[in-house]
Amino acid sequence: MIVAETFASRLTAFTIGDDGLLKEARTWADLGEATPDGICLDDEGGIWVASPGTGEVIRVERGGQISARFKPLGVPYACMLGGPERRTLFIATSETDDPGKANNLKSGRIEMVEVDVPGAGLP
Repeated sequence: MIVAETFASRLTAFTIGDDGLLKEARTWADLGEATPDGICLDDEGGIWVASPGTGEVIRVERGGQISARFKPLGVPYACMLGGPERRTLFIATSETDDPGKANNLKSGRIEMVEVDVPGAGLP
């Protein structure tokens, strides 16, 4: 299992034990200035990361190499691969993370970009 640690700027992997407990925490990727929020896995083991702090979505490989980058119109908070061939990256964006301001601005949207590697598993 891999989780995004937003304020630690990293992706952390865990082994899931037979008892269901998480074990062997290890850094999967240190993301430097990026602030990982929503993430999704592709078929080659790359992880797409929505980074609201840097205003971009990045594809990260194990160890931290960034192999693709996309700057949506809004601030990205989550992403998922889908579409007919699972090659459409859907990105949930907004102009703010403040609920009151978001309600007034009504700027939330789903942005899309086509990518080379399809999603892994089921969304």
